[in-house]
Amino acid sequence: MADRRSHVPDDREPVLVLGAGPVGQTAALLLARWGLPVVIVDGRPARDPVGSKAICQQRDVLDVWDTLGAGAIVEEGLTWDTARTFYRDVELFGIRLRDRGASPLPPFVNISQARTEEILDERLSAAGIAVRWGHEVTGIDQDEHGVVVECDTDAGPVRLRGSHAIACLGARGRVAREALGVDFAGHSFADRFLICDIRADLPGWERERRFHFDPDWNPGRQVLIHPCPDSVYRIDWQVPPDFDLDAEERSGGLDRRIRQIIGERPYEVVWRSLYRFHTRLADRMRVGRVLLAGDCAHLVAPFGARGLNSGVHDAENAAWKLAFAVNGWGGAELLESYHLERHAAARENVEITSATMRFLVPHGERERRWRESVLERALTEPSAREQVDSGRLSEPFWYTASPLTTAHPERPFPGRPPRGQAPLPCPGVLVPDAPVRLAGQDRPTRLRPLARFGLTLLTTDAAGATAALTAARAVTRAPVSALVLPEIDHTGALTRALEARPGEAWLLRPDAHVAAVVEATDPAAVATAVRTALGRGGPGVVPPRSPEPFGHRIAGGEEAAPTAG
Repeated sequence: MADRRSHVPDDREPVLVLGAGPVGQTAALLLARWGLPVVIVDGRPARDPVGSKAICQQRDVLDVWDTLGAGAIVEEGLTWDTARTFYRDVELFGIRLRDRGASPLPPFVNISQARTEEILDERLSAAGIAVRWGHEVTGIDQDEHGVVVECDTDAGPVRLRGSHAIACLGARGRVAREALGVDFAGHSFADRFLICDIRADLPGWERERRFHFDPDWNPGRQVLIHPCPDSVYRIDWQVPPDFDLDAEERSGGLDRRIRQIIGERPYEVVWRSLYRFHTRLADRMRVGRVLLAGDCAHLVAPFGARGLNSGVHDAENAAWKLAFAVNGWGGAELLESYHLERHAAARENVEITSATMRFLVPHGERERRWRESVLERALTEPSAREQVDSGRLSEPFWYTASPLTTAHPERPFPGRPPRGQAPLPCPGVLVPDAPVRLAGQDRPTRLRPLARFGLTLLTTDAAGATAALTAARAVTRAPVSALVLPEIDHTGALTRALEARPGEAWLLRPDAHVAAVVEATDPAAVATAVRTALGRGGPGVVPPRSPEPFGHRIAGGEEAAPTAG
């Protein structure tokens, strides 16, 4: 593959990344991978590795980090593949997490945010990107040519100019939002959550997320337990609004809480804190040349692990679109599609996590009685268990309604799949990952890292690849490549997962989402899908067609997909 850096002149103004948390780190690494100069600023004097914070990283986020060379996050993280939910002392259900493809990456790993940041810092250093610590953002201004960010430093005010900016300033990114005129409406939950990391030996708990409704040791409220590396367990207790952590420790209450869960085993408290959760959403995630990402744009309750994971997807979406905009490869709609796609993703996360919080913390007597009824019925009625909401675990958003997606009448989006499962492949969803082998290479790689070099066409035969590639390159200067499924899919897993039909071309975006499925030898259809994916026209629609050109469906599908873990 050609080095994308060769497309970028050396005199480009940098993209300014505001905030050096995991979302900002990821954005900077992805921008650099596209060959763009980057400047990162952060108001803190240095990295502050305190507490576990965001611990739960989902497979499709691990995929992004692995592509950036940060595979150590997977290697060091503790893998888990089962989510168990209890009511009092009875297990209601357990969910094993499925992968529709054949990714070698685990469904989730738990690792402290502090360690994740250390690993990403190593990748930044390798890429020659330094964080400018002690640069507190105090203002943002922009014109038609670029962005100016004002910072306070120990040496006095500093003005930085860049072509664009990505604001990853976290929940306290008020300065950025106010400078851009962005509202951050939402609400806070009255109940608090006591979070405690303990080190203990708990056999049998190492690969499971455990959620307890109304246990004897926290009556009327919830407890969530996550395993972490080095025999550390993260315990979250829902506690009353007036809970006093200092008083709890002085009275021995914290020790009693821990003992009620682990018994008389020895343990060590590694970290503890008290949180109040918030739900807030920026009304705009793009204002001119500035994009908001991560907690700076959206705050959700942590049940389901949709905070940091969605922030990383913000970063990837922003990075490839900025790269294409700077290089002139994208149309006027491309940057605005960042807001359209990621704001829709944030709204869905707000909807899902708010429903979870209403189940965990009912509003009023009616909601409380309904929740108790659901939990009681769930003890004996399988249908009631579907109503038990212990948090729908993080999953990527599906851009099926995006203006960059070409809809296909024979491959419609079937709607949100059951908990723990991935959707059927169709335009708008993240392509299933699978091992592939390129000609002349002895070792297999994965599909998604290959897709992240530009636009990618997956075809069922070599003639279709040639035709589709010619049609695509006729309408864009962006990097475009073609891969022939029978030549690369040495295990057959990818073809089965896609249910690829003869004559098809699957167009993948640089973030590995499916942009379109078209007939490979139809140059007009390919060209329209490419232009649409790059924001150079309205949403495309593939017209219905007879089944004859497709032949038979290749056997496999969901039944052939391996069980996660």
